[in-house]
Order: sequence, then C-alpha cells, then structure tokens
Amino acid sequence: MCQKSPPVHPVSYFETAFNNVQAMPYTTPPSLTPSHAVARSWQRSLAAGLQPEGHSQGNLHCTDAELRQNLERNHRLLSHSIPVMQYLFEQVRCNQNIVILADQNGTLMHTLGDALFLDKAQRIALSRGASWQEEYRGTNAIGTALIEGTGVEIHGNEHFLTRHHFLTCTAAPIRACDGRLLGVLDISGEEHHGHPHSLGLVTTAAHMIENRLLLEQHSQNICLHFHTLREGIGTVAEGIVALSEDGIILGANRAAAAWLQGLACTLGLTNIEQLVDIRMRALLDHAQRQPQTPLRLHWLHRNSISSVFARVDVPTQSPARLQPTPIRLDALSALDTGDAQWRSAADKVRRVMDKPIPILIQGESGAGKEFLARAIHDSSHRRDKPFVAINCAAIPDNLIEAELFGYTSGAFTGARKEGSIGRLREAHGGTLFLDEIGDMPLAMQTRLLRVLQERSVTPLGGGKTVAVDFALICATHCHLREQAQDGRFRSDLYYRINGLTVYLPPLRERSDFEAIVKNMLKNPLENAQNPSNRLWIAHGLLSKMKQYNWPGNLRQLASVLRTARAMLDPHENEIDWHHLPDDLLEELREPVPDSPLSAPSSSGHNLQALEKIAIEQALQASQGNISQAARTLGISRQTLYRKILPQSPR
Repeated sequence: MCQKSPPVHPVSYFETAFNNVQAMPYTTPPSLTPSHAVARSWQRSLAAGLQPEGHSQGNLHCTDAELRQNLERNHRLLSHSIPVMQYLFEQVRCNQNIVILADQNGTLMHTLGDALFLDKAQRIALSRGASWQEEYRGTNAIGTALIEGTGVEIHGNEHFLTRHHFLTCTAAPIRACDGRLLGVLDISGEEHHGHPHSLGLVTTAAHMIENRLLLEQHSQNICLHFHTLREGIGTVAEGIVALSEDGIILGANRAAAAWLQGLACTLGLTNIEQLVDIRMRALLDHAQRQPQTPLRLHWLHRNSISSVFARVDVPTQSPARLQPTPIRLDALSALDTGDAQWRSAADKVRRVMDKPIPILIQGESGAGKEFLARAIHDSSHRRDKPFVAINCAAIPDNLIEAELFGYTSGAFTGARKEGSIGRLREAHGGTLFLDEIGDMPLAMQTRLLRVLQERSVTPLGGGKTVAVDFALICATHCHLREQAQDGRFRSDLYYRINGLTVYLPPLRERSDFEAIVKNMLKNPLENAQNPSNRLWIAHGLLSKMKQYNWPGNLRQLASVLRTARAMLDPHENEIDWHHLPDDLLEELREPVPDSPLSAPSSSGHNLQALEKIAIEQALQASQGNISQAARTLGISRQTLYRKILPQSPR
C-alpha cells in the first residue's frame, strides 16, 4: 500500500486547506455541469476540423527560445505555483498522477509527476512547451478550462481524441485579482487511477495561488482577511481585500470579489468604510493593539447586512505610521478628458492590451496617436520594459532597413564597426510602436511581415537570427484598407497588424475641448514665469477657438498655447486675442459660414435635400474620400454608397 511522503512544504495554510477539501465530497456548481462543458467542447472540436480517430493538429509545441521567453514572462506565476504544486502532488502521489501548470494560452510551463506515469505523459506531449489548446487537442481539461473559465473534469472517452481516452484530467483556471486569466492548474493520470477529490483539490490549489499572488502584489498595502466563521480566517476560503491607508479597495481575491459583487464596487475608487460599520482608523488601531485577534464586523453583502470576523494585516514600515497609498490610475485614465469617442477607443484597447493582439490606431496627423500608444504601453504589464517608437515616414528609404533590423560590422559602407542591434530588438520585452506605417516602403513591409510571423530578426549582413518578443502598436493617418485594395500596402501585412483598429477623432470633433485646454495650461514647467501657475483663456476667445477647425489637431493647439503662454506679461494669467500668433488671429476672426443644415424649413429644403447637402459637404471636405466622409456623417461606408449611387447619372 502506498504511503504518503511528508509534505515538501509543511505550511499549515496548505495543510488545512487540503484536509478540508478531502473531508467533504466536491460538488460541481449547478450552473456548469461537466456534461454541459464536454458537450460544448465537442462541438468546438468538430468545428475546428478535428476527427476523433485522427491526430492533434496545429502549432503543438513551441521552440526552446519561445519557451524561455514564456517562462520569463510568467516568472511570478511560476514562483507562487511551484510550492503549491509540490504540496498538491503529495496528495495525489498514490494515484500515479502528474500536476501541470499551463499559461493562459494552454502552453505547459511546469510538470511534476509520478515516475510510473511520466513516460506515458511524455509520449502524449504532457511536457513543457507543448500546447494543449482545445483547437489543437480537442476536448481536454486544460484547453476546455481555458475556454469555459471554470474548473472541469474530463474522464476517459469524454476526451475528443481517441488516443487520450486512457486519461482522466482535472483543471482549474488561475486568475489575477482583476479577473484576467493567468493560467491553468491541472491534475492528469490514467483513468482508473483518478483521485476522488481531484476537482476540489485542483480548484482549491488554484485559489491558493491566486491568494499568494494577491498578497505579494499588495505586500506594501493593508490587507483585510475576513470570513463568516472565526476559524475560516487563514484558510483558502477567506476573503482578502487590499486597502490603502485611507480605506480605498485596491485588490480583492476571488472570495472577496463574490462579496463585492452587485454592490457597484470599483477597484481604486470604492472605500471599505462604505461597506463595513467601522472607520478605517479604528481598524488600524485594532491591528496595532491586537494584531492577531479577529474582530467582528457588520458587512453590507448583496443589499443585506452580514456578520463577519476580520483580521487586519498592516505591513511593517518605518516610521511606524503608514504613509497613505496613492490610488494608481493607469495612463489611459490620465488622458481621458471626457470625450465619448476617445473613451470608447480607450475601453477597447484596455480589453486587448495584455493579449497577443496587435493594435492599429487611425486618425488625422496630430490627433494624439503616439500619446495613446504610450498610454497603452504604460498601462500594460510591459510598462517596465522599453517603449520603442519609430516614425516610418521620417526615416530615409535607404536607411530604414538598417534602422529597423540592425546590421553586422561591415554590412554596408558607413556601417559602424560594432554594428547595430536595430530598433526591433531594442523593443524586446516591451512595446514596438510603428507610427505612420502606411508610409513604409513595400520592400520593408515584406521583411516586417516575416518578423511578425516568425518573431525573430536577422540583421543586415547576415549574422545570427535573434528571437524578439514585443507588443505591436501601429498608427497611420492613411486609410490602410483602401491602400491595401489599391496595392499600395501589402494586404497580408494589413491583416497581420489589424488585430484591433481604433479611430481617434480629430480635435474639431471632440466634446472635451475645454478640458484639453485646461490640461495643457497646467504644465508647471512652462508656467514657471507665472507664480500662481493658474492660466485661463478669455471667454470670448475660448468660444472662437472651439469653433475653429484645428487642421493640426492637438499638435497645433499645443503649439498655439505654448506661444501664447510665452507672450504673457509677468503676473498675467489670462490668455487673450493679443497673445495669439497673427496667422491664427486672422483665421479665428473670419466669420463662420452658416451651415445649410441650420436653414429654416421655409427656405424650401426638405429632408431629402438636406441629406444631399450634408453628403456633398462631407465629400467635399474629405476630397472625395468615402471612408472619411462616412465617419464625418456618422454612417457606414456601405450606407453612404447606397445614398450616393442613386444620385449618379445612369
């Protein structure tokens, strides 16, 4: 009979958690029974073109270089998962199982297994670097848990591929405190050796990893541990919220998130004092007097009051009194001045910025495309890595290849003796921003496409191919789809960089003009000659500026305000007409032409006539560009074509 080895990490927290799970049968949540999950997975497997008697297909295994990069990206997840995996393995050792950690894409990063089963596992690619995405392997616990977003068990012939029928696999997702999927924890073994509590064990272990990640992330913040039972504090079932000193909720584990659900709580904005019957100061005083003694709180929970026990953990700092923790607003929030179109674009990029999806920003010159790109980088998990911006229109054609891809010594006349790694390699680990990519020569587009496909760079003059990893953001004022259709831009490159396209509105279309001006006037460096550092624009002038077309957009506005600021006399705070450049004064004083759309109905314009006038104006303003005209009118290109075609002569 198999004897359990002593735990590798005899931590009471682990031990208590697993003992509690094994003492009771685990029941699958009624919202998602295994049969439902398996049925949906089989449908997806068939749709992917897999055959039960066939083999796995697709990109099944990453290269050694890709695996190293993957492990580096997920080092925090690995460091917190391995101790839990070791303890989990001790619980299932007798059943000849292996414990597996996969990343958010289903690539296996770490395995810990029974020697009797490891050989079989290797033969079916249950090893590091193998991908177990559902579209490649069919129904399996890792891939299916990724898609379903919850713990699943796949037994024997529930696997889609016949060659996996000897397996029983159980997996549970691991999530960050903001809900992002980080990876999957899995227990796999032969069907007849399955552990009776696998789903409960692996789900508990996943929650433990999540808690460890949360506590590390907020090691310098106050943490409130709570449970309805005094004995529940310190177990995997406890709720944990991270707080600033003034009580703002900065993070929450899965159990705490369930308590906050339905209460319109927002991380970084909601104060714990809104939910409990005690002031933050009193919580801190209790932690100082009785640090290990839970206190009883009344907590607003789903519109009712619940009684909980809570323990407050305060980080050790010197001096003794904690400094308030500032609320971290991401860089995208800092740029948000209230325009609905801009906010819509920002909301979209937030959803994809930490995923392997390229972003394409379109908008007029000066509309703030690079500002948005930098904000995306600074808000992402790559913010501590390089942000490399390249203006494709500003590099001479004969130098762009060397600039992007680097070169070896002696690659061409004038090349530096030591060579150059190139801007693409400089972006490794961070973000590559290709501004005005529509102006990139076609020959360079071909090479760039190869880099994006292979994720490696070969410098000019030969040399070793080097793997690169970067988030890709492109920007252009051109209409790339039309350029691709006309053959002026490679269509395959267009579809490669067009993961998510967002459109930045020009300044004349934004509703937050006054807020933008106010932000630009807040620059303390450029306000140095004004002691109060408070500047404003005269009301009449501001109204005229709001009506102005601003062909240079934000770039032009910033230049105008910089000049006006320099024209101010000492101790002068109001920018007025005489502070502006003469060329702008002339344009601002020109009368604004009345729009035909504002003409009274008595003028004889019916709705159809007004529509025709609006279309003609939009086409004239866009110089015949259908896409731009459609955006101006707020309709699709197809709708605009339908309205134009009947007007065309037959």
